[in-house]
Amino acid sequence: MAVNLTAKSAEQLLHIDGVQVYVGQAGVKKADHDDLTLMVLSANNNVGAVFTQNRFCAAPVYIAKSHLFDDDGVRALVINTGNANAGTGGQGRADAVEICAAVANQIGCKTTQVLPFSTGVILEPLPVDKIIHALPTVQPAYWGRAARAIMTTDTVAKAASREGQVGENHTVRATGIAKGSGMIHPNMATMLGFIACDANIAQPVLQLMTKEIADMSFNSITVDGDTSTNDSFVIIATGKCGQSEIDNIADPRYEQLKALLGSLALELAQAIVRDGEGATKFITINVENAVSRDEARQVAYAIAHSPLVKTAFFASDPNLGRILAAIGYSGVEDLNVDKLKMWLGDVLVAELGGRAASYTEEQGQAVMNQDEITIRIDLARGKESATVYTCDLSHQYVSINADYRS
Repeated sequence: MAVNLTAKSAEQLLHIDGVQVYVGQAGVKKADHDDLTLMVLSANNNVGAVFTQNRFCAAPVYIAKSHLFDDDGVRALVINTGNANAGTGGQGRADAVEICAAVANQIGCKTTQVLPFSTGVILEPLPVDKIIHALPTVQPAYWGRAARAIMTTDTVAKAASREGQVGENHTVRATGIAKGSGMIHPNMATMLGFIACDANIAQPVLQLMTKEIADMSFNSITVDGDTSTNDSFVIIATGKCGQSEIDNIADPRYEQLKALLGSLALELAQAIVRDGEGATKFITINVENAVSRDEARQVAYAIAHSPLVKTAFFASDPNLGRILAAIGYSGVEDLNVDKLKMWLGDVLVAELGGRAASYTEEQGQAVMNQDEITIRIDLARGKESATVYTCDLSHQYVSINADYRS
């Protein structure tokens, strides 16, 4: 039931020199289903990554963090679906390392040069033997098949590409895939995201860029307010584009590359919301003229997380007082509601502390009937702004999560 989202064809996804993608079937949750992805990276690449802030982070997150800054770099990523390897204690961490060792043996690198990722059911032992047995059987694949292989409750494979100029006479290519549909909330959402590009950028600079891009994309979405144990976002830069290295943020190419990759990450992040579990509407919340960006995000997330707001959108019910109520309890203690203005689409709904004199229920209903809706809030307190993307809350969301382990 994804909102205006379709999977990309193989022709729409760019090959990235320096990354070979493989997909296979380990039977982690069910047979005859792609659930194992291996990305093998050429030497001299650089990798940046950010991970969940859930204190109960999964075993692969723990191991990936410890391997990320290996002196010899990263040479492979291995991803399984069907089992999160979370809530599995010391054995889970040992299992993740064992899989890394199997990958390292297969491609000829160190165990610490492999980053593991898992997604699926929490509190279940990882079937290590199945994954290790399947690793030699993985087959070369295009990015779209990898996007399908990392899906769990997703209904549409999420992949996209970008190509653009970075510096004079140099074109950078990038392709990314992501998964996520429920348990979506920063930092980060229950999602895995992987972007590969052929840019040449130093690892510390890439690490900073990865954090900045995550903040403007994957950390600006929410489906249900639950923060996952396994969230991971990775950017791979293979350095194959033929230009000199970007080694500091003052280099003008830094902002050019960030804009290119940020646009790609935002498309993937929005795809996760469009494919939110049971979603029928895609909702953009813009909060303007706040004292700080954090304040603007605070207000936006209060709206985005309100079950009353989300169910009203599902019903296409212009019960818009629910939005004002969410703003009121968002935690902005000195908010002057008499100065606040709110629009639904292009329709002014509230001003001067109440319903706008020009507003009619028919105007609100016309906007609520749409499948893509924008809420705009002017706090009239400062000059900062923030945007958050979310979806409605439907009967199907409950059904999907009630039946998740069935």
